This record gives sequence, structure tokens and C-alpha cells, in this order.
Amino acid sequence: MDKLLRLLGVVAVALVIWFLPHTPEISDQGWHLLAIFTATIVGFILRPYPTGVMAFMGSAAAVATSSIKMNEALLGYAEPNVWLIVSAIFFSRGIINSGLGRRIAYTLIHWFGTSTLRLAYALAMTDLIISPATPSNTARGGGIIYPIVQNISMAFDSRPGETARRMGAYLMTTAHTVNACTVTVFLTACSGNLLITSLGAKLFGYTVTWWEWFLAGALPGLLSMVIMPWFIYKIYPPEIKETPEAPAMAREELDKLGPITTMEKKVAAIFVGAILLWSTTTITGLHATVIAIMAVLACVISECLTWDDILKETTGWDILIWMGTLVGMAGLLGKLGVVAVFAKFVSTMLGGMSWEWAALIISLVFVYSQYFFASGTARITALFSAFASILIALGAPIPYAILMFGLMNSPGCTLTHYSSGVTPIFFGSHYVPQVTWWKVGFYISVLNYIFHFFFGNLSMKLFGII
Repeated sequence: MDKLLRLLGVVAVALVIWFLPHTPEISDQGWHLLAIFTATIVGFILRPYPTGVMAFMGSAAAVATSSIKMNEALLGYAEPNVWLIVSAIFFSRGIINSGLGRRIAYTLIHWFGTSTLRLAYALAMTDLIISPATPSNTARGGGIIYPIVQNISMAFDSRPGETARRMGAYLMTTAHTVNACTVTVFLTACSGNLLITSLGAKLFGYTVTWWEWFLAGALPGLLSMVIMPWFIYKIYPPEIKETPEAPAMAREELDKLGPITTMEKKVAAIFVGAILLWSTTTITGLHATVIAIMAVLACVISECLTWDDILKETTGWDILIWMGTLVGMAGLLGKLGVVAVFAKFVSTMLGGMSWEWAALIISLVFVYSQYFFASGTARITALFSAFASILIALGAPIPYAILMFGLMNSPGCTLTHYSSGVTPIFFGSHYVPQVTWWKVGFYISVLNYIFHFFFGNLSMKLFGII
């Protein structure tokens, strides 16, 4: 019954918007597509069915009502950035399967893990190192980082409940926060990043490169990654401060892994090669998507991945379905003039405000609207197109408008226990009570917002983006 009510809510949204009167500047076709697009986003939030199913429903409804043609419904699946993220997720499976991610983590802990704070930084470095090739921060955080945090906490007799504050609560909070910070540094570190750039390319005709993203995001992302473990250490400190046993524990885990395998060496070489190619696309002329595909092929040819591994990577195929649908619909809304009309209306309401001040206000709204969304993806799909269009209408450079929302993808991820795909994994460990998670998460978000907005703007000015 609950599922049926949520589905009826989605349908009701579509019908209400469909039959509302609208400005003659928007065609009936554009308005009807807007109704279906909005209902699809609401479906992502309410989730009567999985995201991919709701995307299929949206496409079917749009075609069945003649809002779009069948070939137009499939346009999003030809979007290069959609295949970039899917290919990179396939590649990340090779990193996980080979054990390379775990080896990197335990090696850093062996080197630097003599205190709880140093352990946190070792985990942060692990996340940062593997983030360029793992565009699912859920897979990275939940599949690699979380099990290690859990094992370390339990090794120091820190378990959910009375002993949580010994170490586990701090490490869980910090690992989750850093996972949200590293997504800012690399375009390929999070599916939301690629969704933003895909929508930006469709709506505004500008494709943000891997290198441009890095130039804009490296300073705020790395600054957050460096400050956050210390900041959380101060506002939510662990009871155990020194961990002289950790290096020995990590050494035991490394011994269990044994000598570095041939597969790990192959994956590491492919990983480094992909990063080098992504960072030199302006020289080589290679598209970022073909580099990701080449990395996947290299893994298959070198037998680090099998075709069965790729077929079983359900996250990648799921993203292909829903992201292709959203990108396609968003592009058509742009072509039909719907987004431009909305942006013109809101920019008029802002009464001549400069785009710099508008960016400050809109970015705050974007970040703290995360309270109303169960994932960063849902928030992006609901707000990016309209908000970015408003900034551009007020005079903001197109690259800035796209990258600014990329920077703002991170700060809201710590606000709630449902704010991103990886959040329920760390919160679900039961080391941190919900009230504490929300309170500490809010403090983190404020500092994170300051770093990302102001230092992000500084980076874009330094490198000529604005």
C-alpha cells in the first residue's frame, strides 16, 4: 500500500503540472515534458520503485503522450559523459576485485597509523588515491573504506553502543566526510559530478574537461580533506588518541594479502595510465570517455576483469538507465525553451542582483536543500538545470555556473543520515546516534561550504575560468 501511495503521488504531480495554465512562451509540448520530467524526479525522491524503473516510466510516459518521439527518448544514451561514468565504474570493479584498494589502505595505515588522527589521514589518503578511477563514491566508501574502518574500530574494542566513542564514532564520521570531500577534486570521483557536466553540456553547450574540473576543485577539495579530520577530532573527539598497535595490525592484514599480485600490478599500471591520459586530454585530443573505455578494455585483455564481471556490475548498468533518461529529457527541455523561460522569470524576480551575489544565495539554497533529498543525485536532477540557468541569465560565465554546482555537490552530503548513497552505510554502523550525526554534520557542512564556495571561486579566478 505504501508503494502504491508513493506511485500515486508521482502521478498526481505529473497531472497537476500537466493541466496547470502556463505562459504562451512555453509550447504545450514543452510544458507536458516538464510535467513528466518533474514527476520523474519526484519518483527518484519518493522511490515507489527503483530509480531505473522510474526513469523507464518517465520515458514511456513521455513517448506515449507524444511529448517526445521514441528516438528523442533515447538521445541521452548517446551522451559521452553517461558512458564515461559507466565505463569508469566497470574499471573500479577491477580495483576492488584485485585487492589493490585494500592494499593501499593497509599500507598507509602501516606507515602512518600510530594515532587515531593519523589513522584518519591514512584513510583520507586512501580515498583520495583511488577516487579518480572510482566514480561511485558509494562503491569506494562502502566497498573499500568502510570495512577497513569497521575492522580497525573493533580491533581497538570500539563497538556500537557504550564503546563507540573510543574510536569508531570518530573514524566513521571522518571517513564519511572525507569521502564527500574527495569528490570535489576529480571529475571522475562521483557520479553526481558527471551528471552535472552532462546536463551542463546538453543545456548550455559547454563541456567541462577533466583538467578544468581539477583546476577548480583541487584547492577546496584538498583543503577540506586536510582540515576535516582535525576539525572533527576537535568537535567530536575519540577517547583513544594513540594507536601504537595499528601498524602491526595493518602489517598482519598485508601479510594475509601476501605479495603484491600480478593482477594488482596490472590494475595499478592501468590506473596510473588512465589518470595521465585524463589529465593531458588538451594535449592528446583524446575524449575522456574513450580513455575510460580503453581502461576497461585493458583490464579485460589483461584478464583483470571478465565480461561476466562487467555484466554483474549492476551499479553501472543502473546509472546508464536513469542517467541516460535524465540527460535526454533535460536536453530536450533546453531545446524547447522551458529552462530559458524559467531562468528569465527568476532572474527578473531577483531584480538586477549581480550574478556574484546570486551565486552565493543560490549555492546556499542548493547545499541546504539536501535536507529534502535522499541522495545528491536527486538534488542535482531537481535543481541544477534551473539554478544554473538563472546564474547564466544574470551574467555568470557558463563554465563557472557548471563548476560552481560541482563544487557545491560536496558540502550538503554530511547533513543527514540519508543525504547520499554512501551515507546510510556509515550511519548504519550504529556508531553515531542520529541526533549527533545531524548536529556534527551541520557543523561540518558550514565549514565545508566556506571552503568550497570561497576557495572554489578563488581557484576559478586564478585559472581564468571567471
